Amino acid sequence: MDQLVLIVEDSDDDYEVTLRALKKNCNLHNPIYRCETGQEAIDYIGKTGRYKVEPAPIPSVILLDLNMPGKDGRDVLKYIKSTEGYKSIPVIILTTSSDERDVEKCYELGANTYIVKPVDFDKFIAAIRSLKEYWFNIAILPKRDV
Repeated sequence: MDQLVLIVEDSDDDYEVTLRALKKNCNLHNPIYRCETGQEAIDYIGKTGRYKVEPAPIPSVILLDLNMPGKDGRDVLKYIKSTEGYKSIPVIILTTSSDERDVEKCYELGANTYIVKPVDFDKFIAAIRSLKEYWFNIAILPKRDV
């Protein structure tokens, strides 16, 4: 079975562009699940809130936006990397922030990759294609049931 991709993204537009890039432009057939807020992602991982009743499958890769209201991507990253069963999952920061402090902090917290979302759609597709090629065709990920 294909490995689940969790996308944590508050912007509907950014989510749709990422989904389109993965599915249509990069031909990724893996199941994709979205959390729309940092708190929802923490609930998903911690099996709390609505995920207490219906626990969600453990993803193989997490694409994480940084700049979200409330619990932001840094909070989510810190939570992921401190949670058994999740801390070994690759977390790819996919954000608009190129601030060196954000880059440094995310790597300190355990991010596996930091990608700044290009504004140009063709460049964004190229970045997603490289991401897909590496994480799904080159890197060996632990098998997880979805």
